[in-house]
Parts: sequence; C-alpha cells; structure tokens
Amino acid sequence: MTELAALARVHTAGDGSPVEQLTCHPRLPLVAGTAGGSRLVRIWDFSGGRLRELAHVDLGPEPAEHPTGHWPGQRLPLAWHPEEALLYVTDGTGLTRWTPDGPSKVEPSPAPYGHLAFSPDGDHLWASPSADDRETSDVLDLATGSTGTARGWDTGVAAHPSGALLATLVSDQGATYCLFARPAAGGMRPLRHALILDVDGYGTPLFSADGRHLAIRGNAYFDSVDVFAFPSLRRILSVSLREPGESEEWPQQNLAFGAAPGVLWIGSPTGTLLELDVATREAVEHELLAGVALSALTSTATGHLLAARADGELVLLSAHPAPAATAAAGDDVAAFLAATEDVPDDGDLEDHLVITDGSGTWSQGDLATLTEAAATDPTWLQLRAAVNRVLAG
Repeated sequence: MTELAALARVHTAGDGSPVEQLTCHPRLPLVAGTAGGSRLVRIWDFSGGRLRELAHVDLGPEPAEHPTGHWPGQRLPLAWHPEEALLYVTDGTGLTRWTPDGPSKVEPSPAPYGHLAFSPDGDHLWASPSADDRETSDVLDLATGSTGTARGWDTGVAAHPSGALLATLVSDQGATYCLFARPAAGGMRPLRHALILDVDGYGTPLFSADGRHLAIRGNAYFDSVDVFAFPSLRRILSVSLREPGESEEWPQQNLAFGAAPGVLWIGSPTGTLLELDVATREAVEHELLAGVALSALTSTATGHLLAARADGELVLLSAHPAPAATAAAGDDVAAFLAATEDVPDDGDLEDHLVITDGSGTWSQGDLATLTEAAATDPTWLQLRAAVNRVLAG
C-alpha cells in the first residue's frame, strides 16, 4: 500500500463551482482548471510542494449563438505547450493564448474547435474538427499562422513517455477506435494497429509514467475503466464503476497513473481514492479526502496527484512510491512501430486498420466476411455481423 499525504490545499476563488477539468503542464509545475459550464480558466503553480493561484483567463459572457458542435456549459478545450509556460484555450469561436505575461487578445478561430493539442515539438497546434468536415482536423503553424489539414480525431491526444508515439480516439455511436500515431510536421500519422471499443463517450487515453500501460475511461452508457498492456495491447483489466440505471455519478476525470509502476488511482463520488494494482487487481481505499465528492483527479509530471473536490478545494498529494527500475519506454515503442506501418494518406481510415479489443484481433478482410457473432461478443462485432448478413441478402 502507498503512503498518501496531503502536501498543500487551496480553495478556488470565484462562484464556488467545483473544478471538473484539470490539465497539468507536461514538464512545469503548472496546472489549468475549469469548472463545468464556466468560461473562466484558472492556473495554479504547485512548485515546492505548495499550491497558489497564479493567474486566470476569463473568456467573458456566453456568446449569443454557439457555433455548431458547441453548447452552453461545454468544457473548454485546453492545451499546454510541451516545454514553455504557454496555454491555449478555445470556446469554439476564438483562440486565447496565455503566458506568464498575461492572456493575449482573442484570435478568430479558423473553425469551431472542440479539441486542442500541441505537437510534441511545440511548433504546431492541432485542432479538431476542421471547418471542412468532422473527418479532418487542422494543423496550425504557430510561426507562420498558416493552417493545414490532417486526418480527424475527436478527443484529446495522449503522448507516450518516450515522445515517439501518440494515442487519440475516433468515435461514432457504434464503436470507437483508439488510434496510435507517429508525430509528424503535418500532424499525426496514424498507424494500422489500433484498439476498438464499444460505442462512444470515452475520454482521452492515459499512458502510465513508464509507458507500459494505457487506460481508457468511458463510455456513453456506463462508467467503465479499461487498462491495456503496451506494446502488446492485451486487455488486462476491465471494470464498471457504475452500471446502467444506477444514479451515483462518478467524476468524468477520475483516473491518474502515479509514479509507481502498474498503479492506477481512481477518484470516487465519496471522496475516497482507490489505489488499484492493474496486474493483481488488488485495490486499497484511501480515506484521506473522504466526506466530500471528488470532481477531478490527475497526476503531475513528478508523479504527485492533484485532486479537486466538490467544495471547491484543490489538494496536492504526495504518494511516496517504492523505488522501481525505469522501463525501457523507447524500446517498447520501437517494437510497436516495427510490427505495424503507417495508414496511407488517401482512402478511408477504416479500410486500412488491423484492430484488437485486447483479446481478439481482426483485419478488415476478416470483418468483411463476418456474418455470425455470439451474444457474448462485443456489441460492435454483433452489429458488424448483422449488417453483413443484411448485405448478403
């Protein structure tokens, strides 16, 4: 069991709405947070084991008309630069840039973006969807101001600790692909090997600090947590936090990998923190923050935990993990890349994917002739078999 301790606490100023989204800088002791439905982004500094509010970005009143794909109360997309103290935020109508010198003037947004991410080199801002359609995304060159297009994606982008691999999602109501991609100047270059998940409604994938595990939180019908080994993509854990019909609401951002290998932290509606060993499936419940519901949970680049509570408190936690050998993250990515190849630039994405649900693996040729599926098979596979039967007459 990990020793959990609260290093610092601070109450968020403002209307008292709890923070529901925390986005840590990948290297610096900075975190940005937003409350549900709020157009105010708060930025905290947690250097030296302390917590202090550093600045805020106020996007002003709600626009009279929301752009297509946006709605009142939608969480604001945020993206930190990989190296610098530079944050971008959008409300779908404009882009605002924050640095320690303060926020910039709002720049017109080329499209009503719902998701933002920086390229690993920090030279480009990736934004989705593009103005053309939801099948493409934009690549904004921050030096020249030019805009290019790339394949679409529809959640945040997770970077493997090696920096040589990315993960994001492409979703529809029937199924969700977790795509893996190489970073490139023109945007992400998707690879043929991909994960497939039932239905939609998932959050941004989450790599562990050693790169050996990938967690995905969803879905649209019940609160699930799936953990996959990397680079094998074997599913090693699948749990439901809330079944259909249950009224208890789990926070949408409630997963965090800490510094200890193989340990996933889960924040609960009662304020307790579950420390879950993904290999043994053994869980320990920590009651340090019990009594007030957690509204968001994340981990910092140093392996600390940051928890937001429903009473408006933000807590920095030290987990004191036992020392462990550093995994060869780069070797794992090299092995993954050697076993797959880039998806061609032209043509339908789905036609080129080799997919796994963590148990079985299918090529598009396999799926094209599939007409039978068991009731215990994933819903997406049952739907594919049913459609093929209809097409076959």
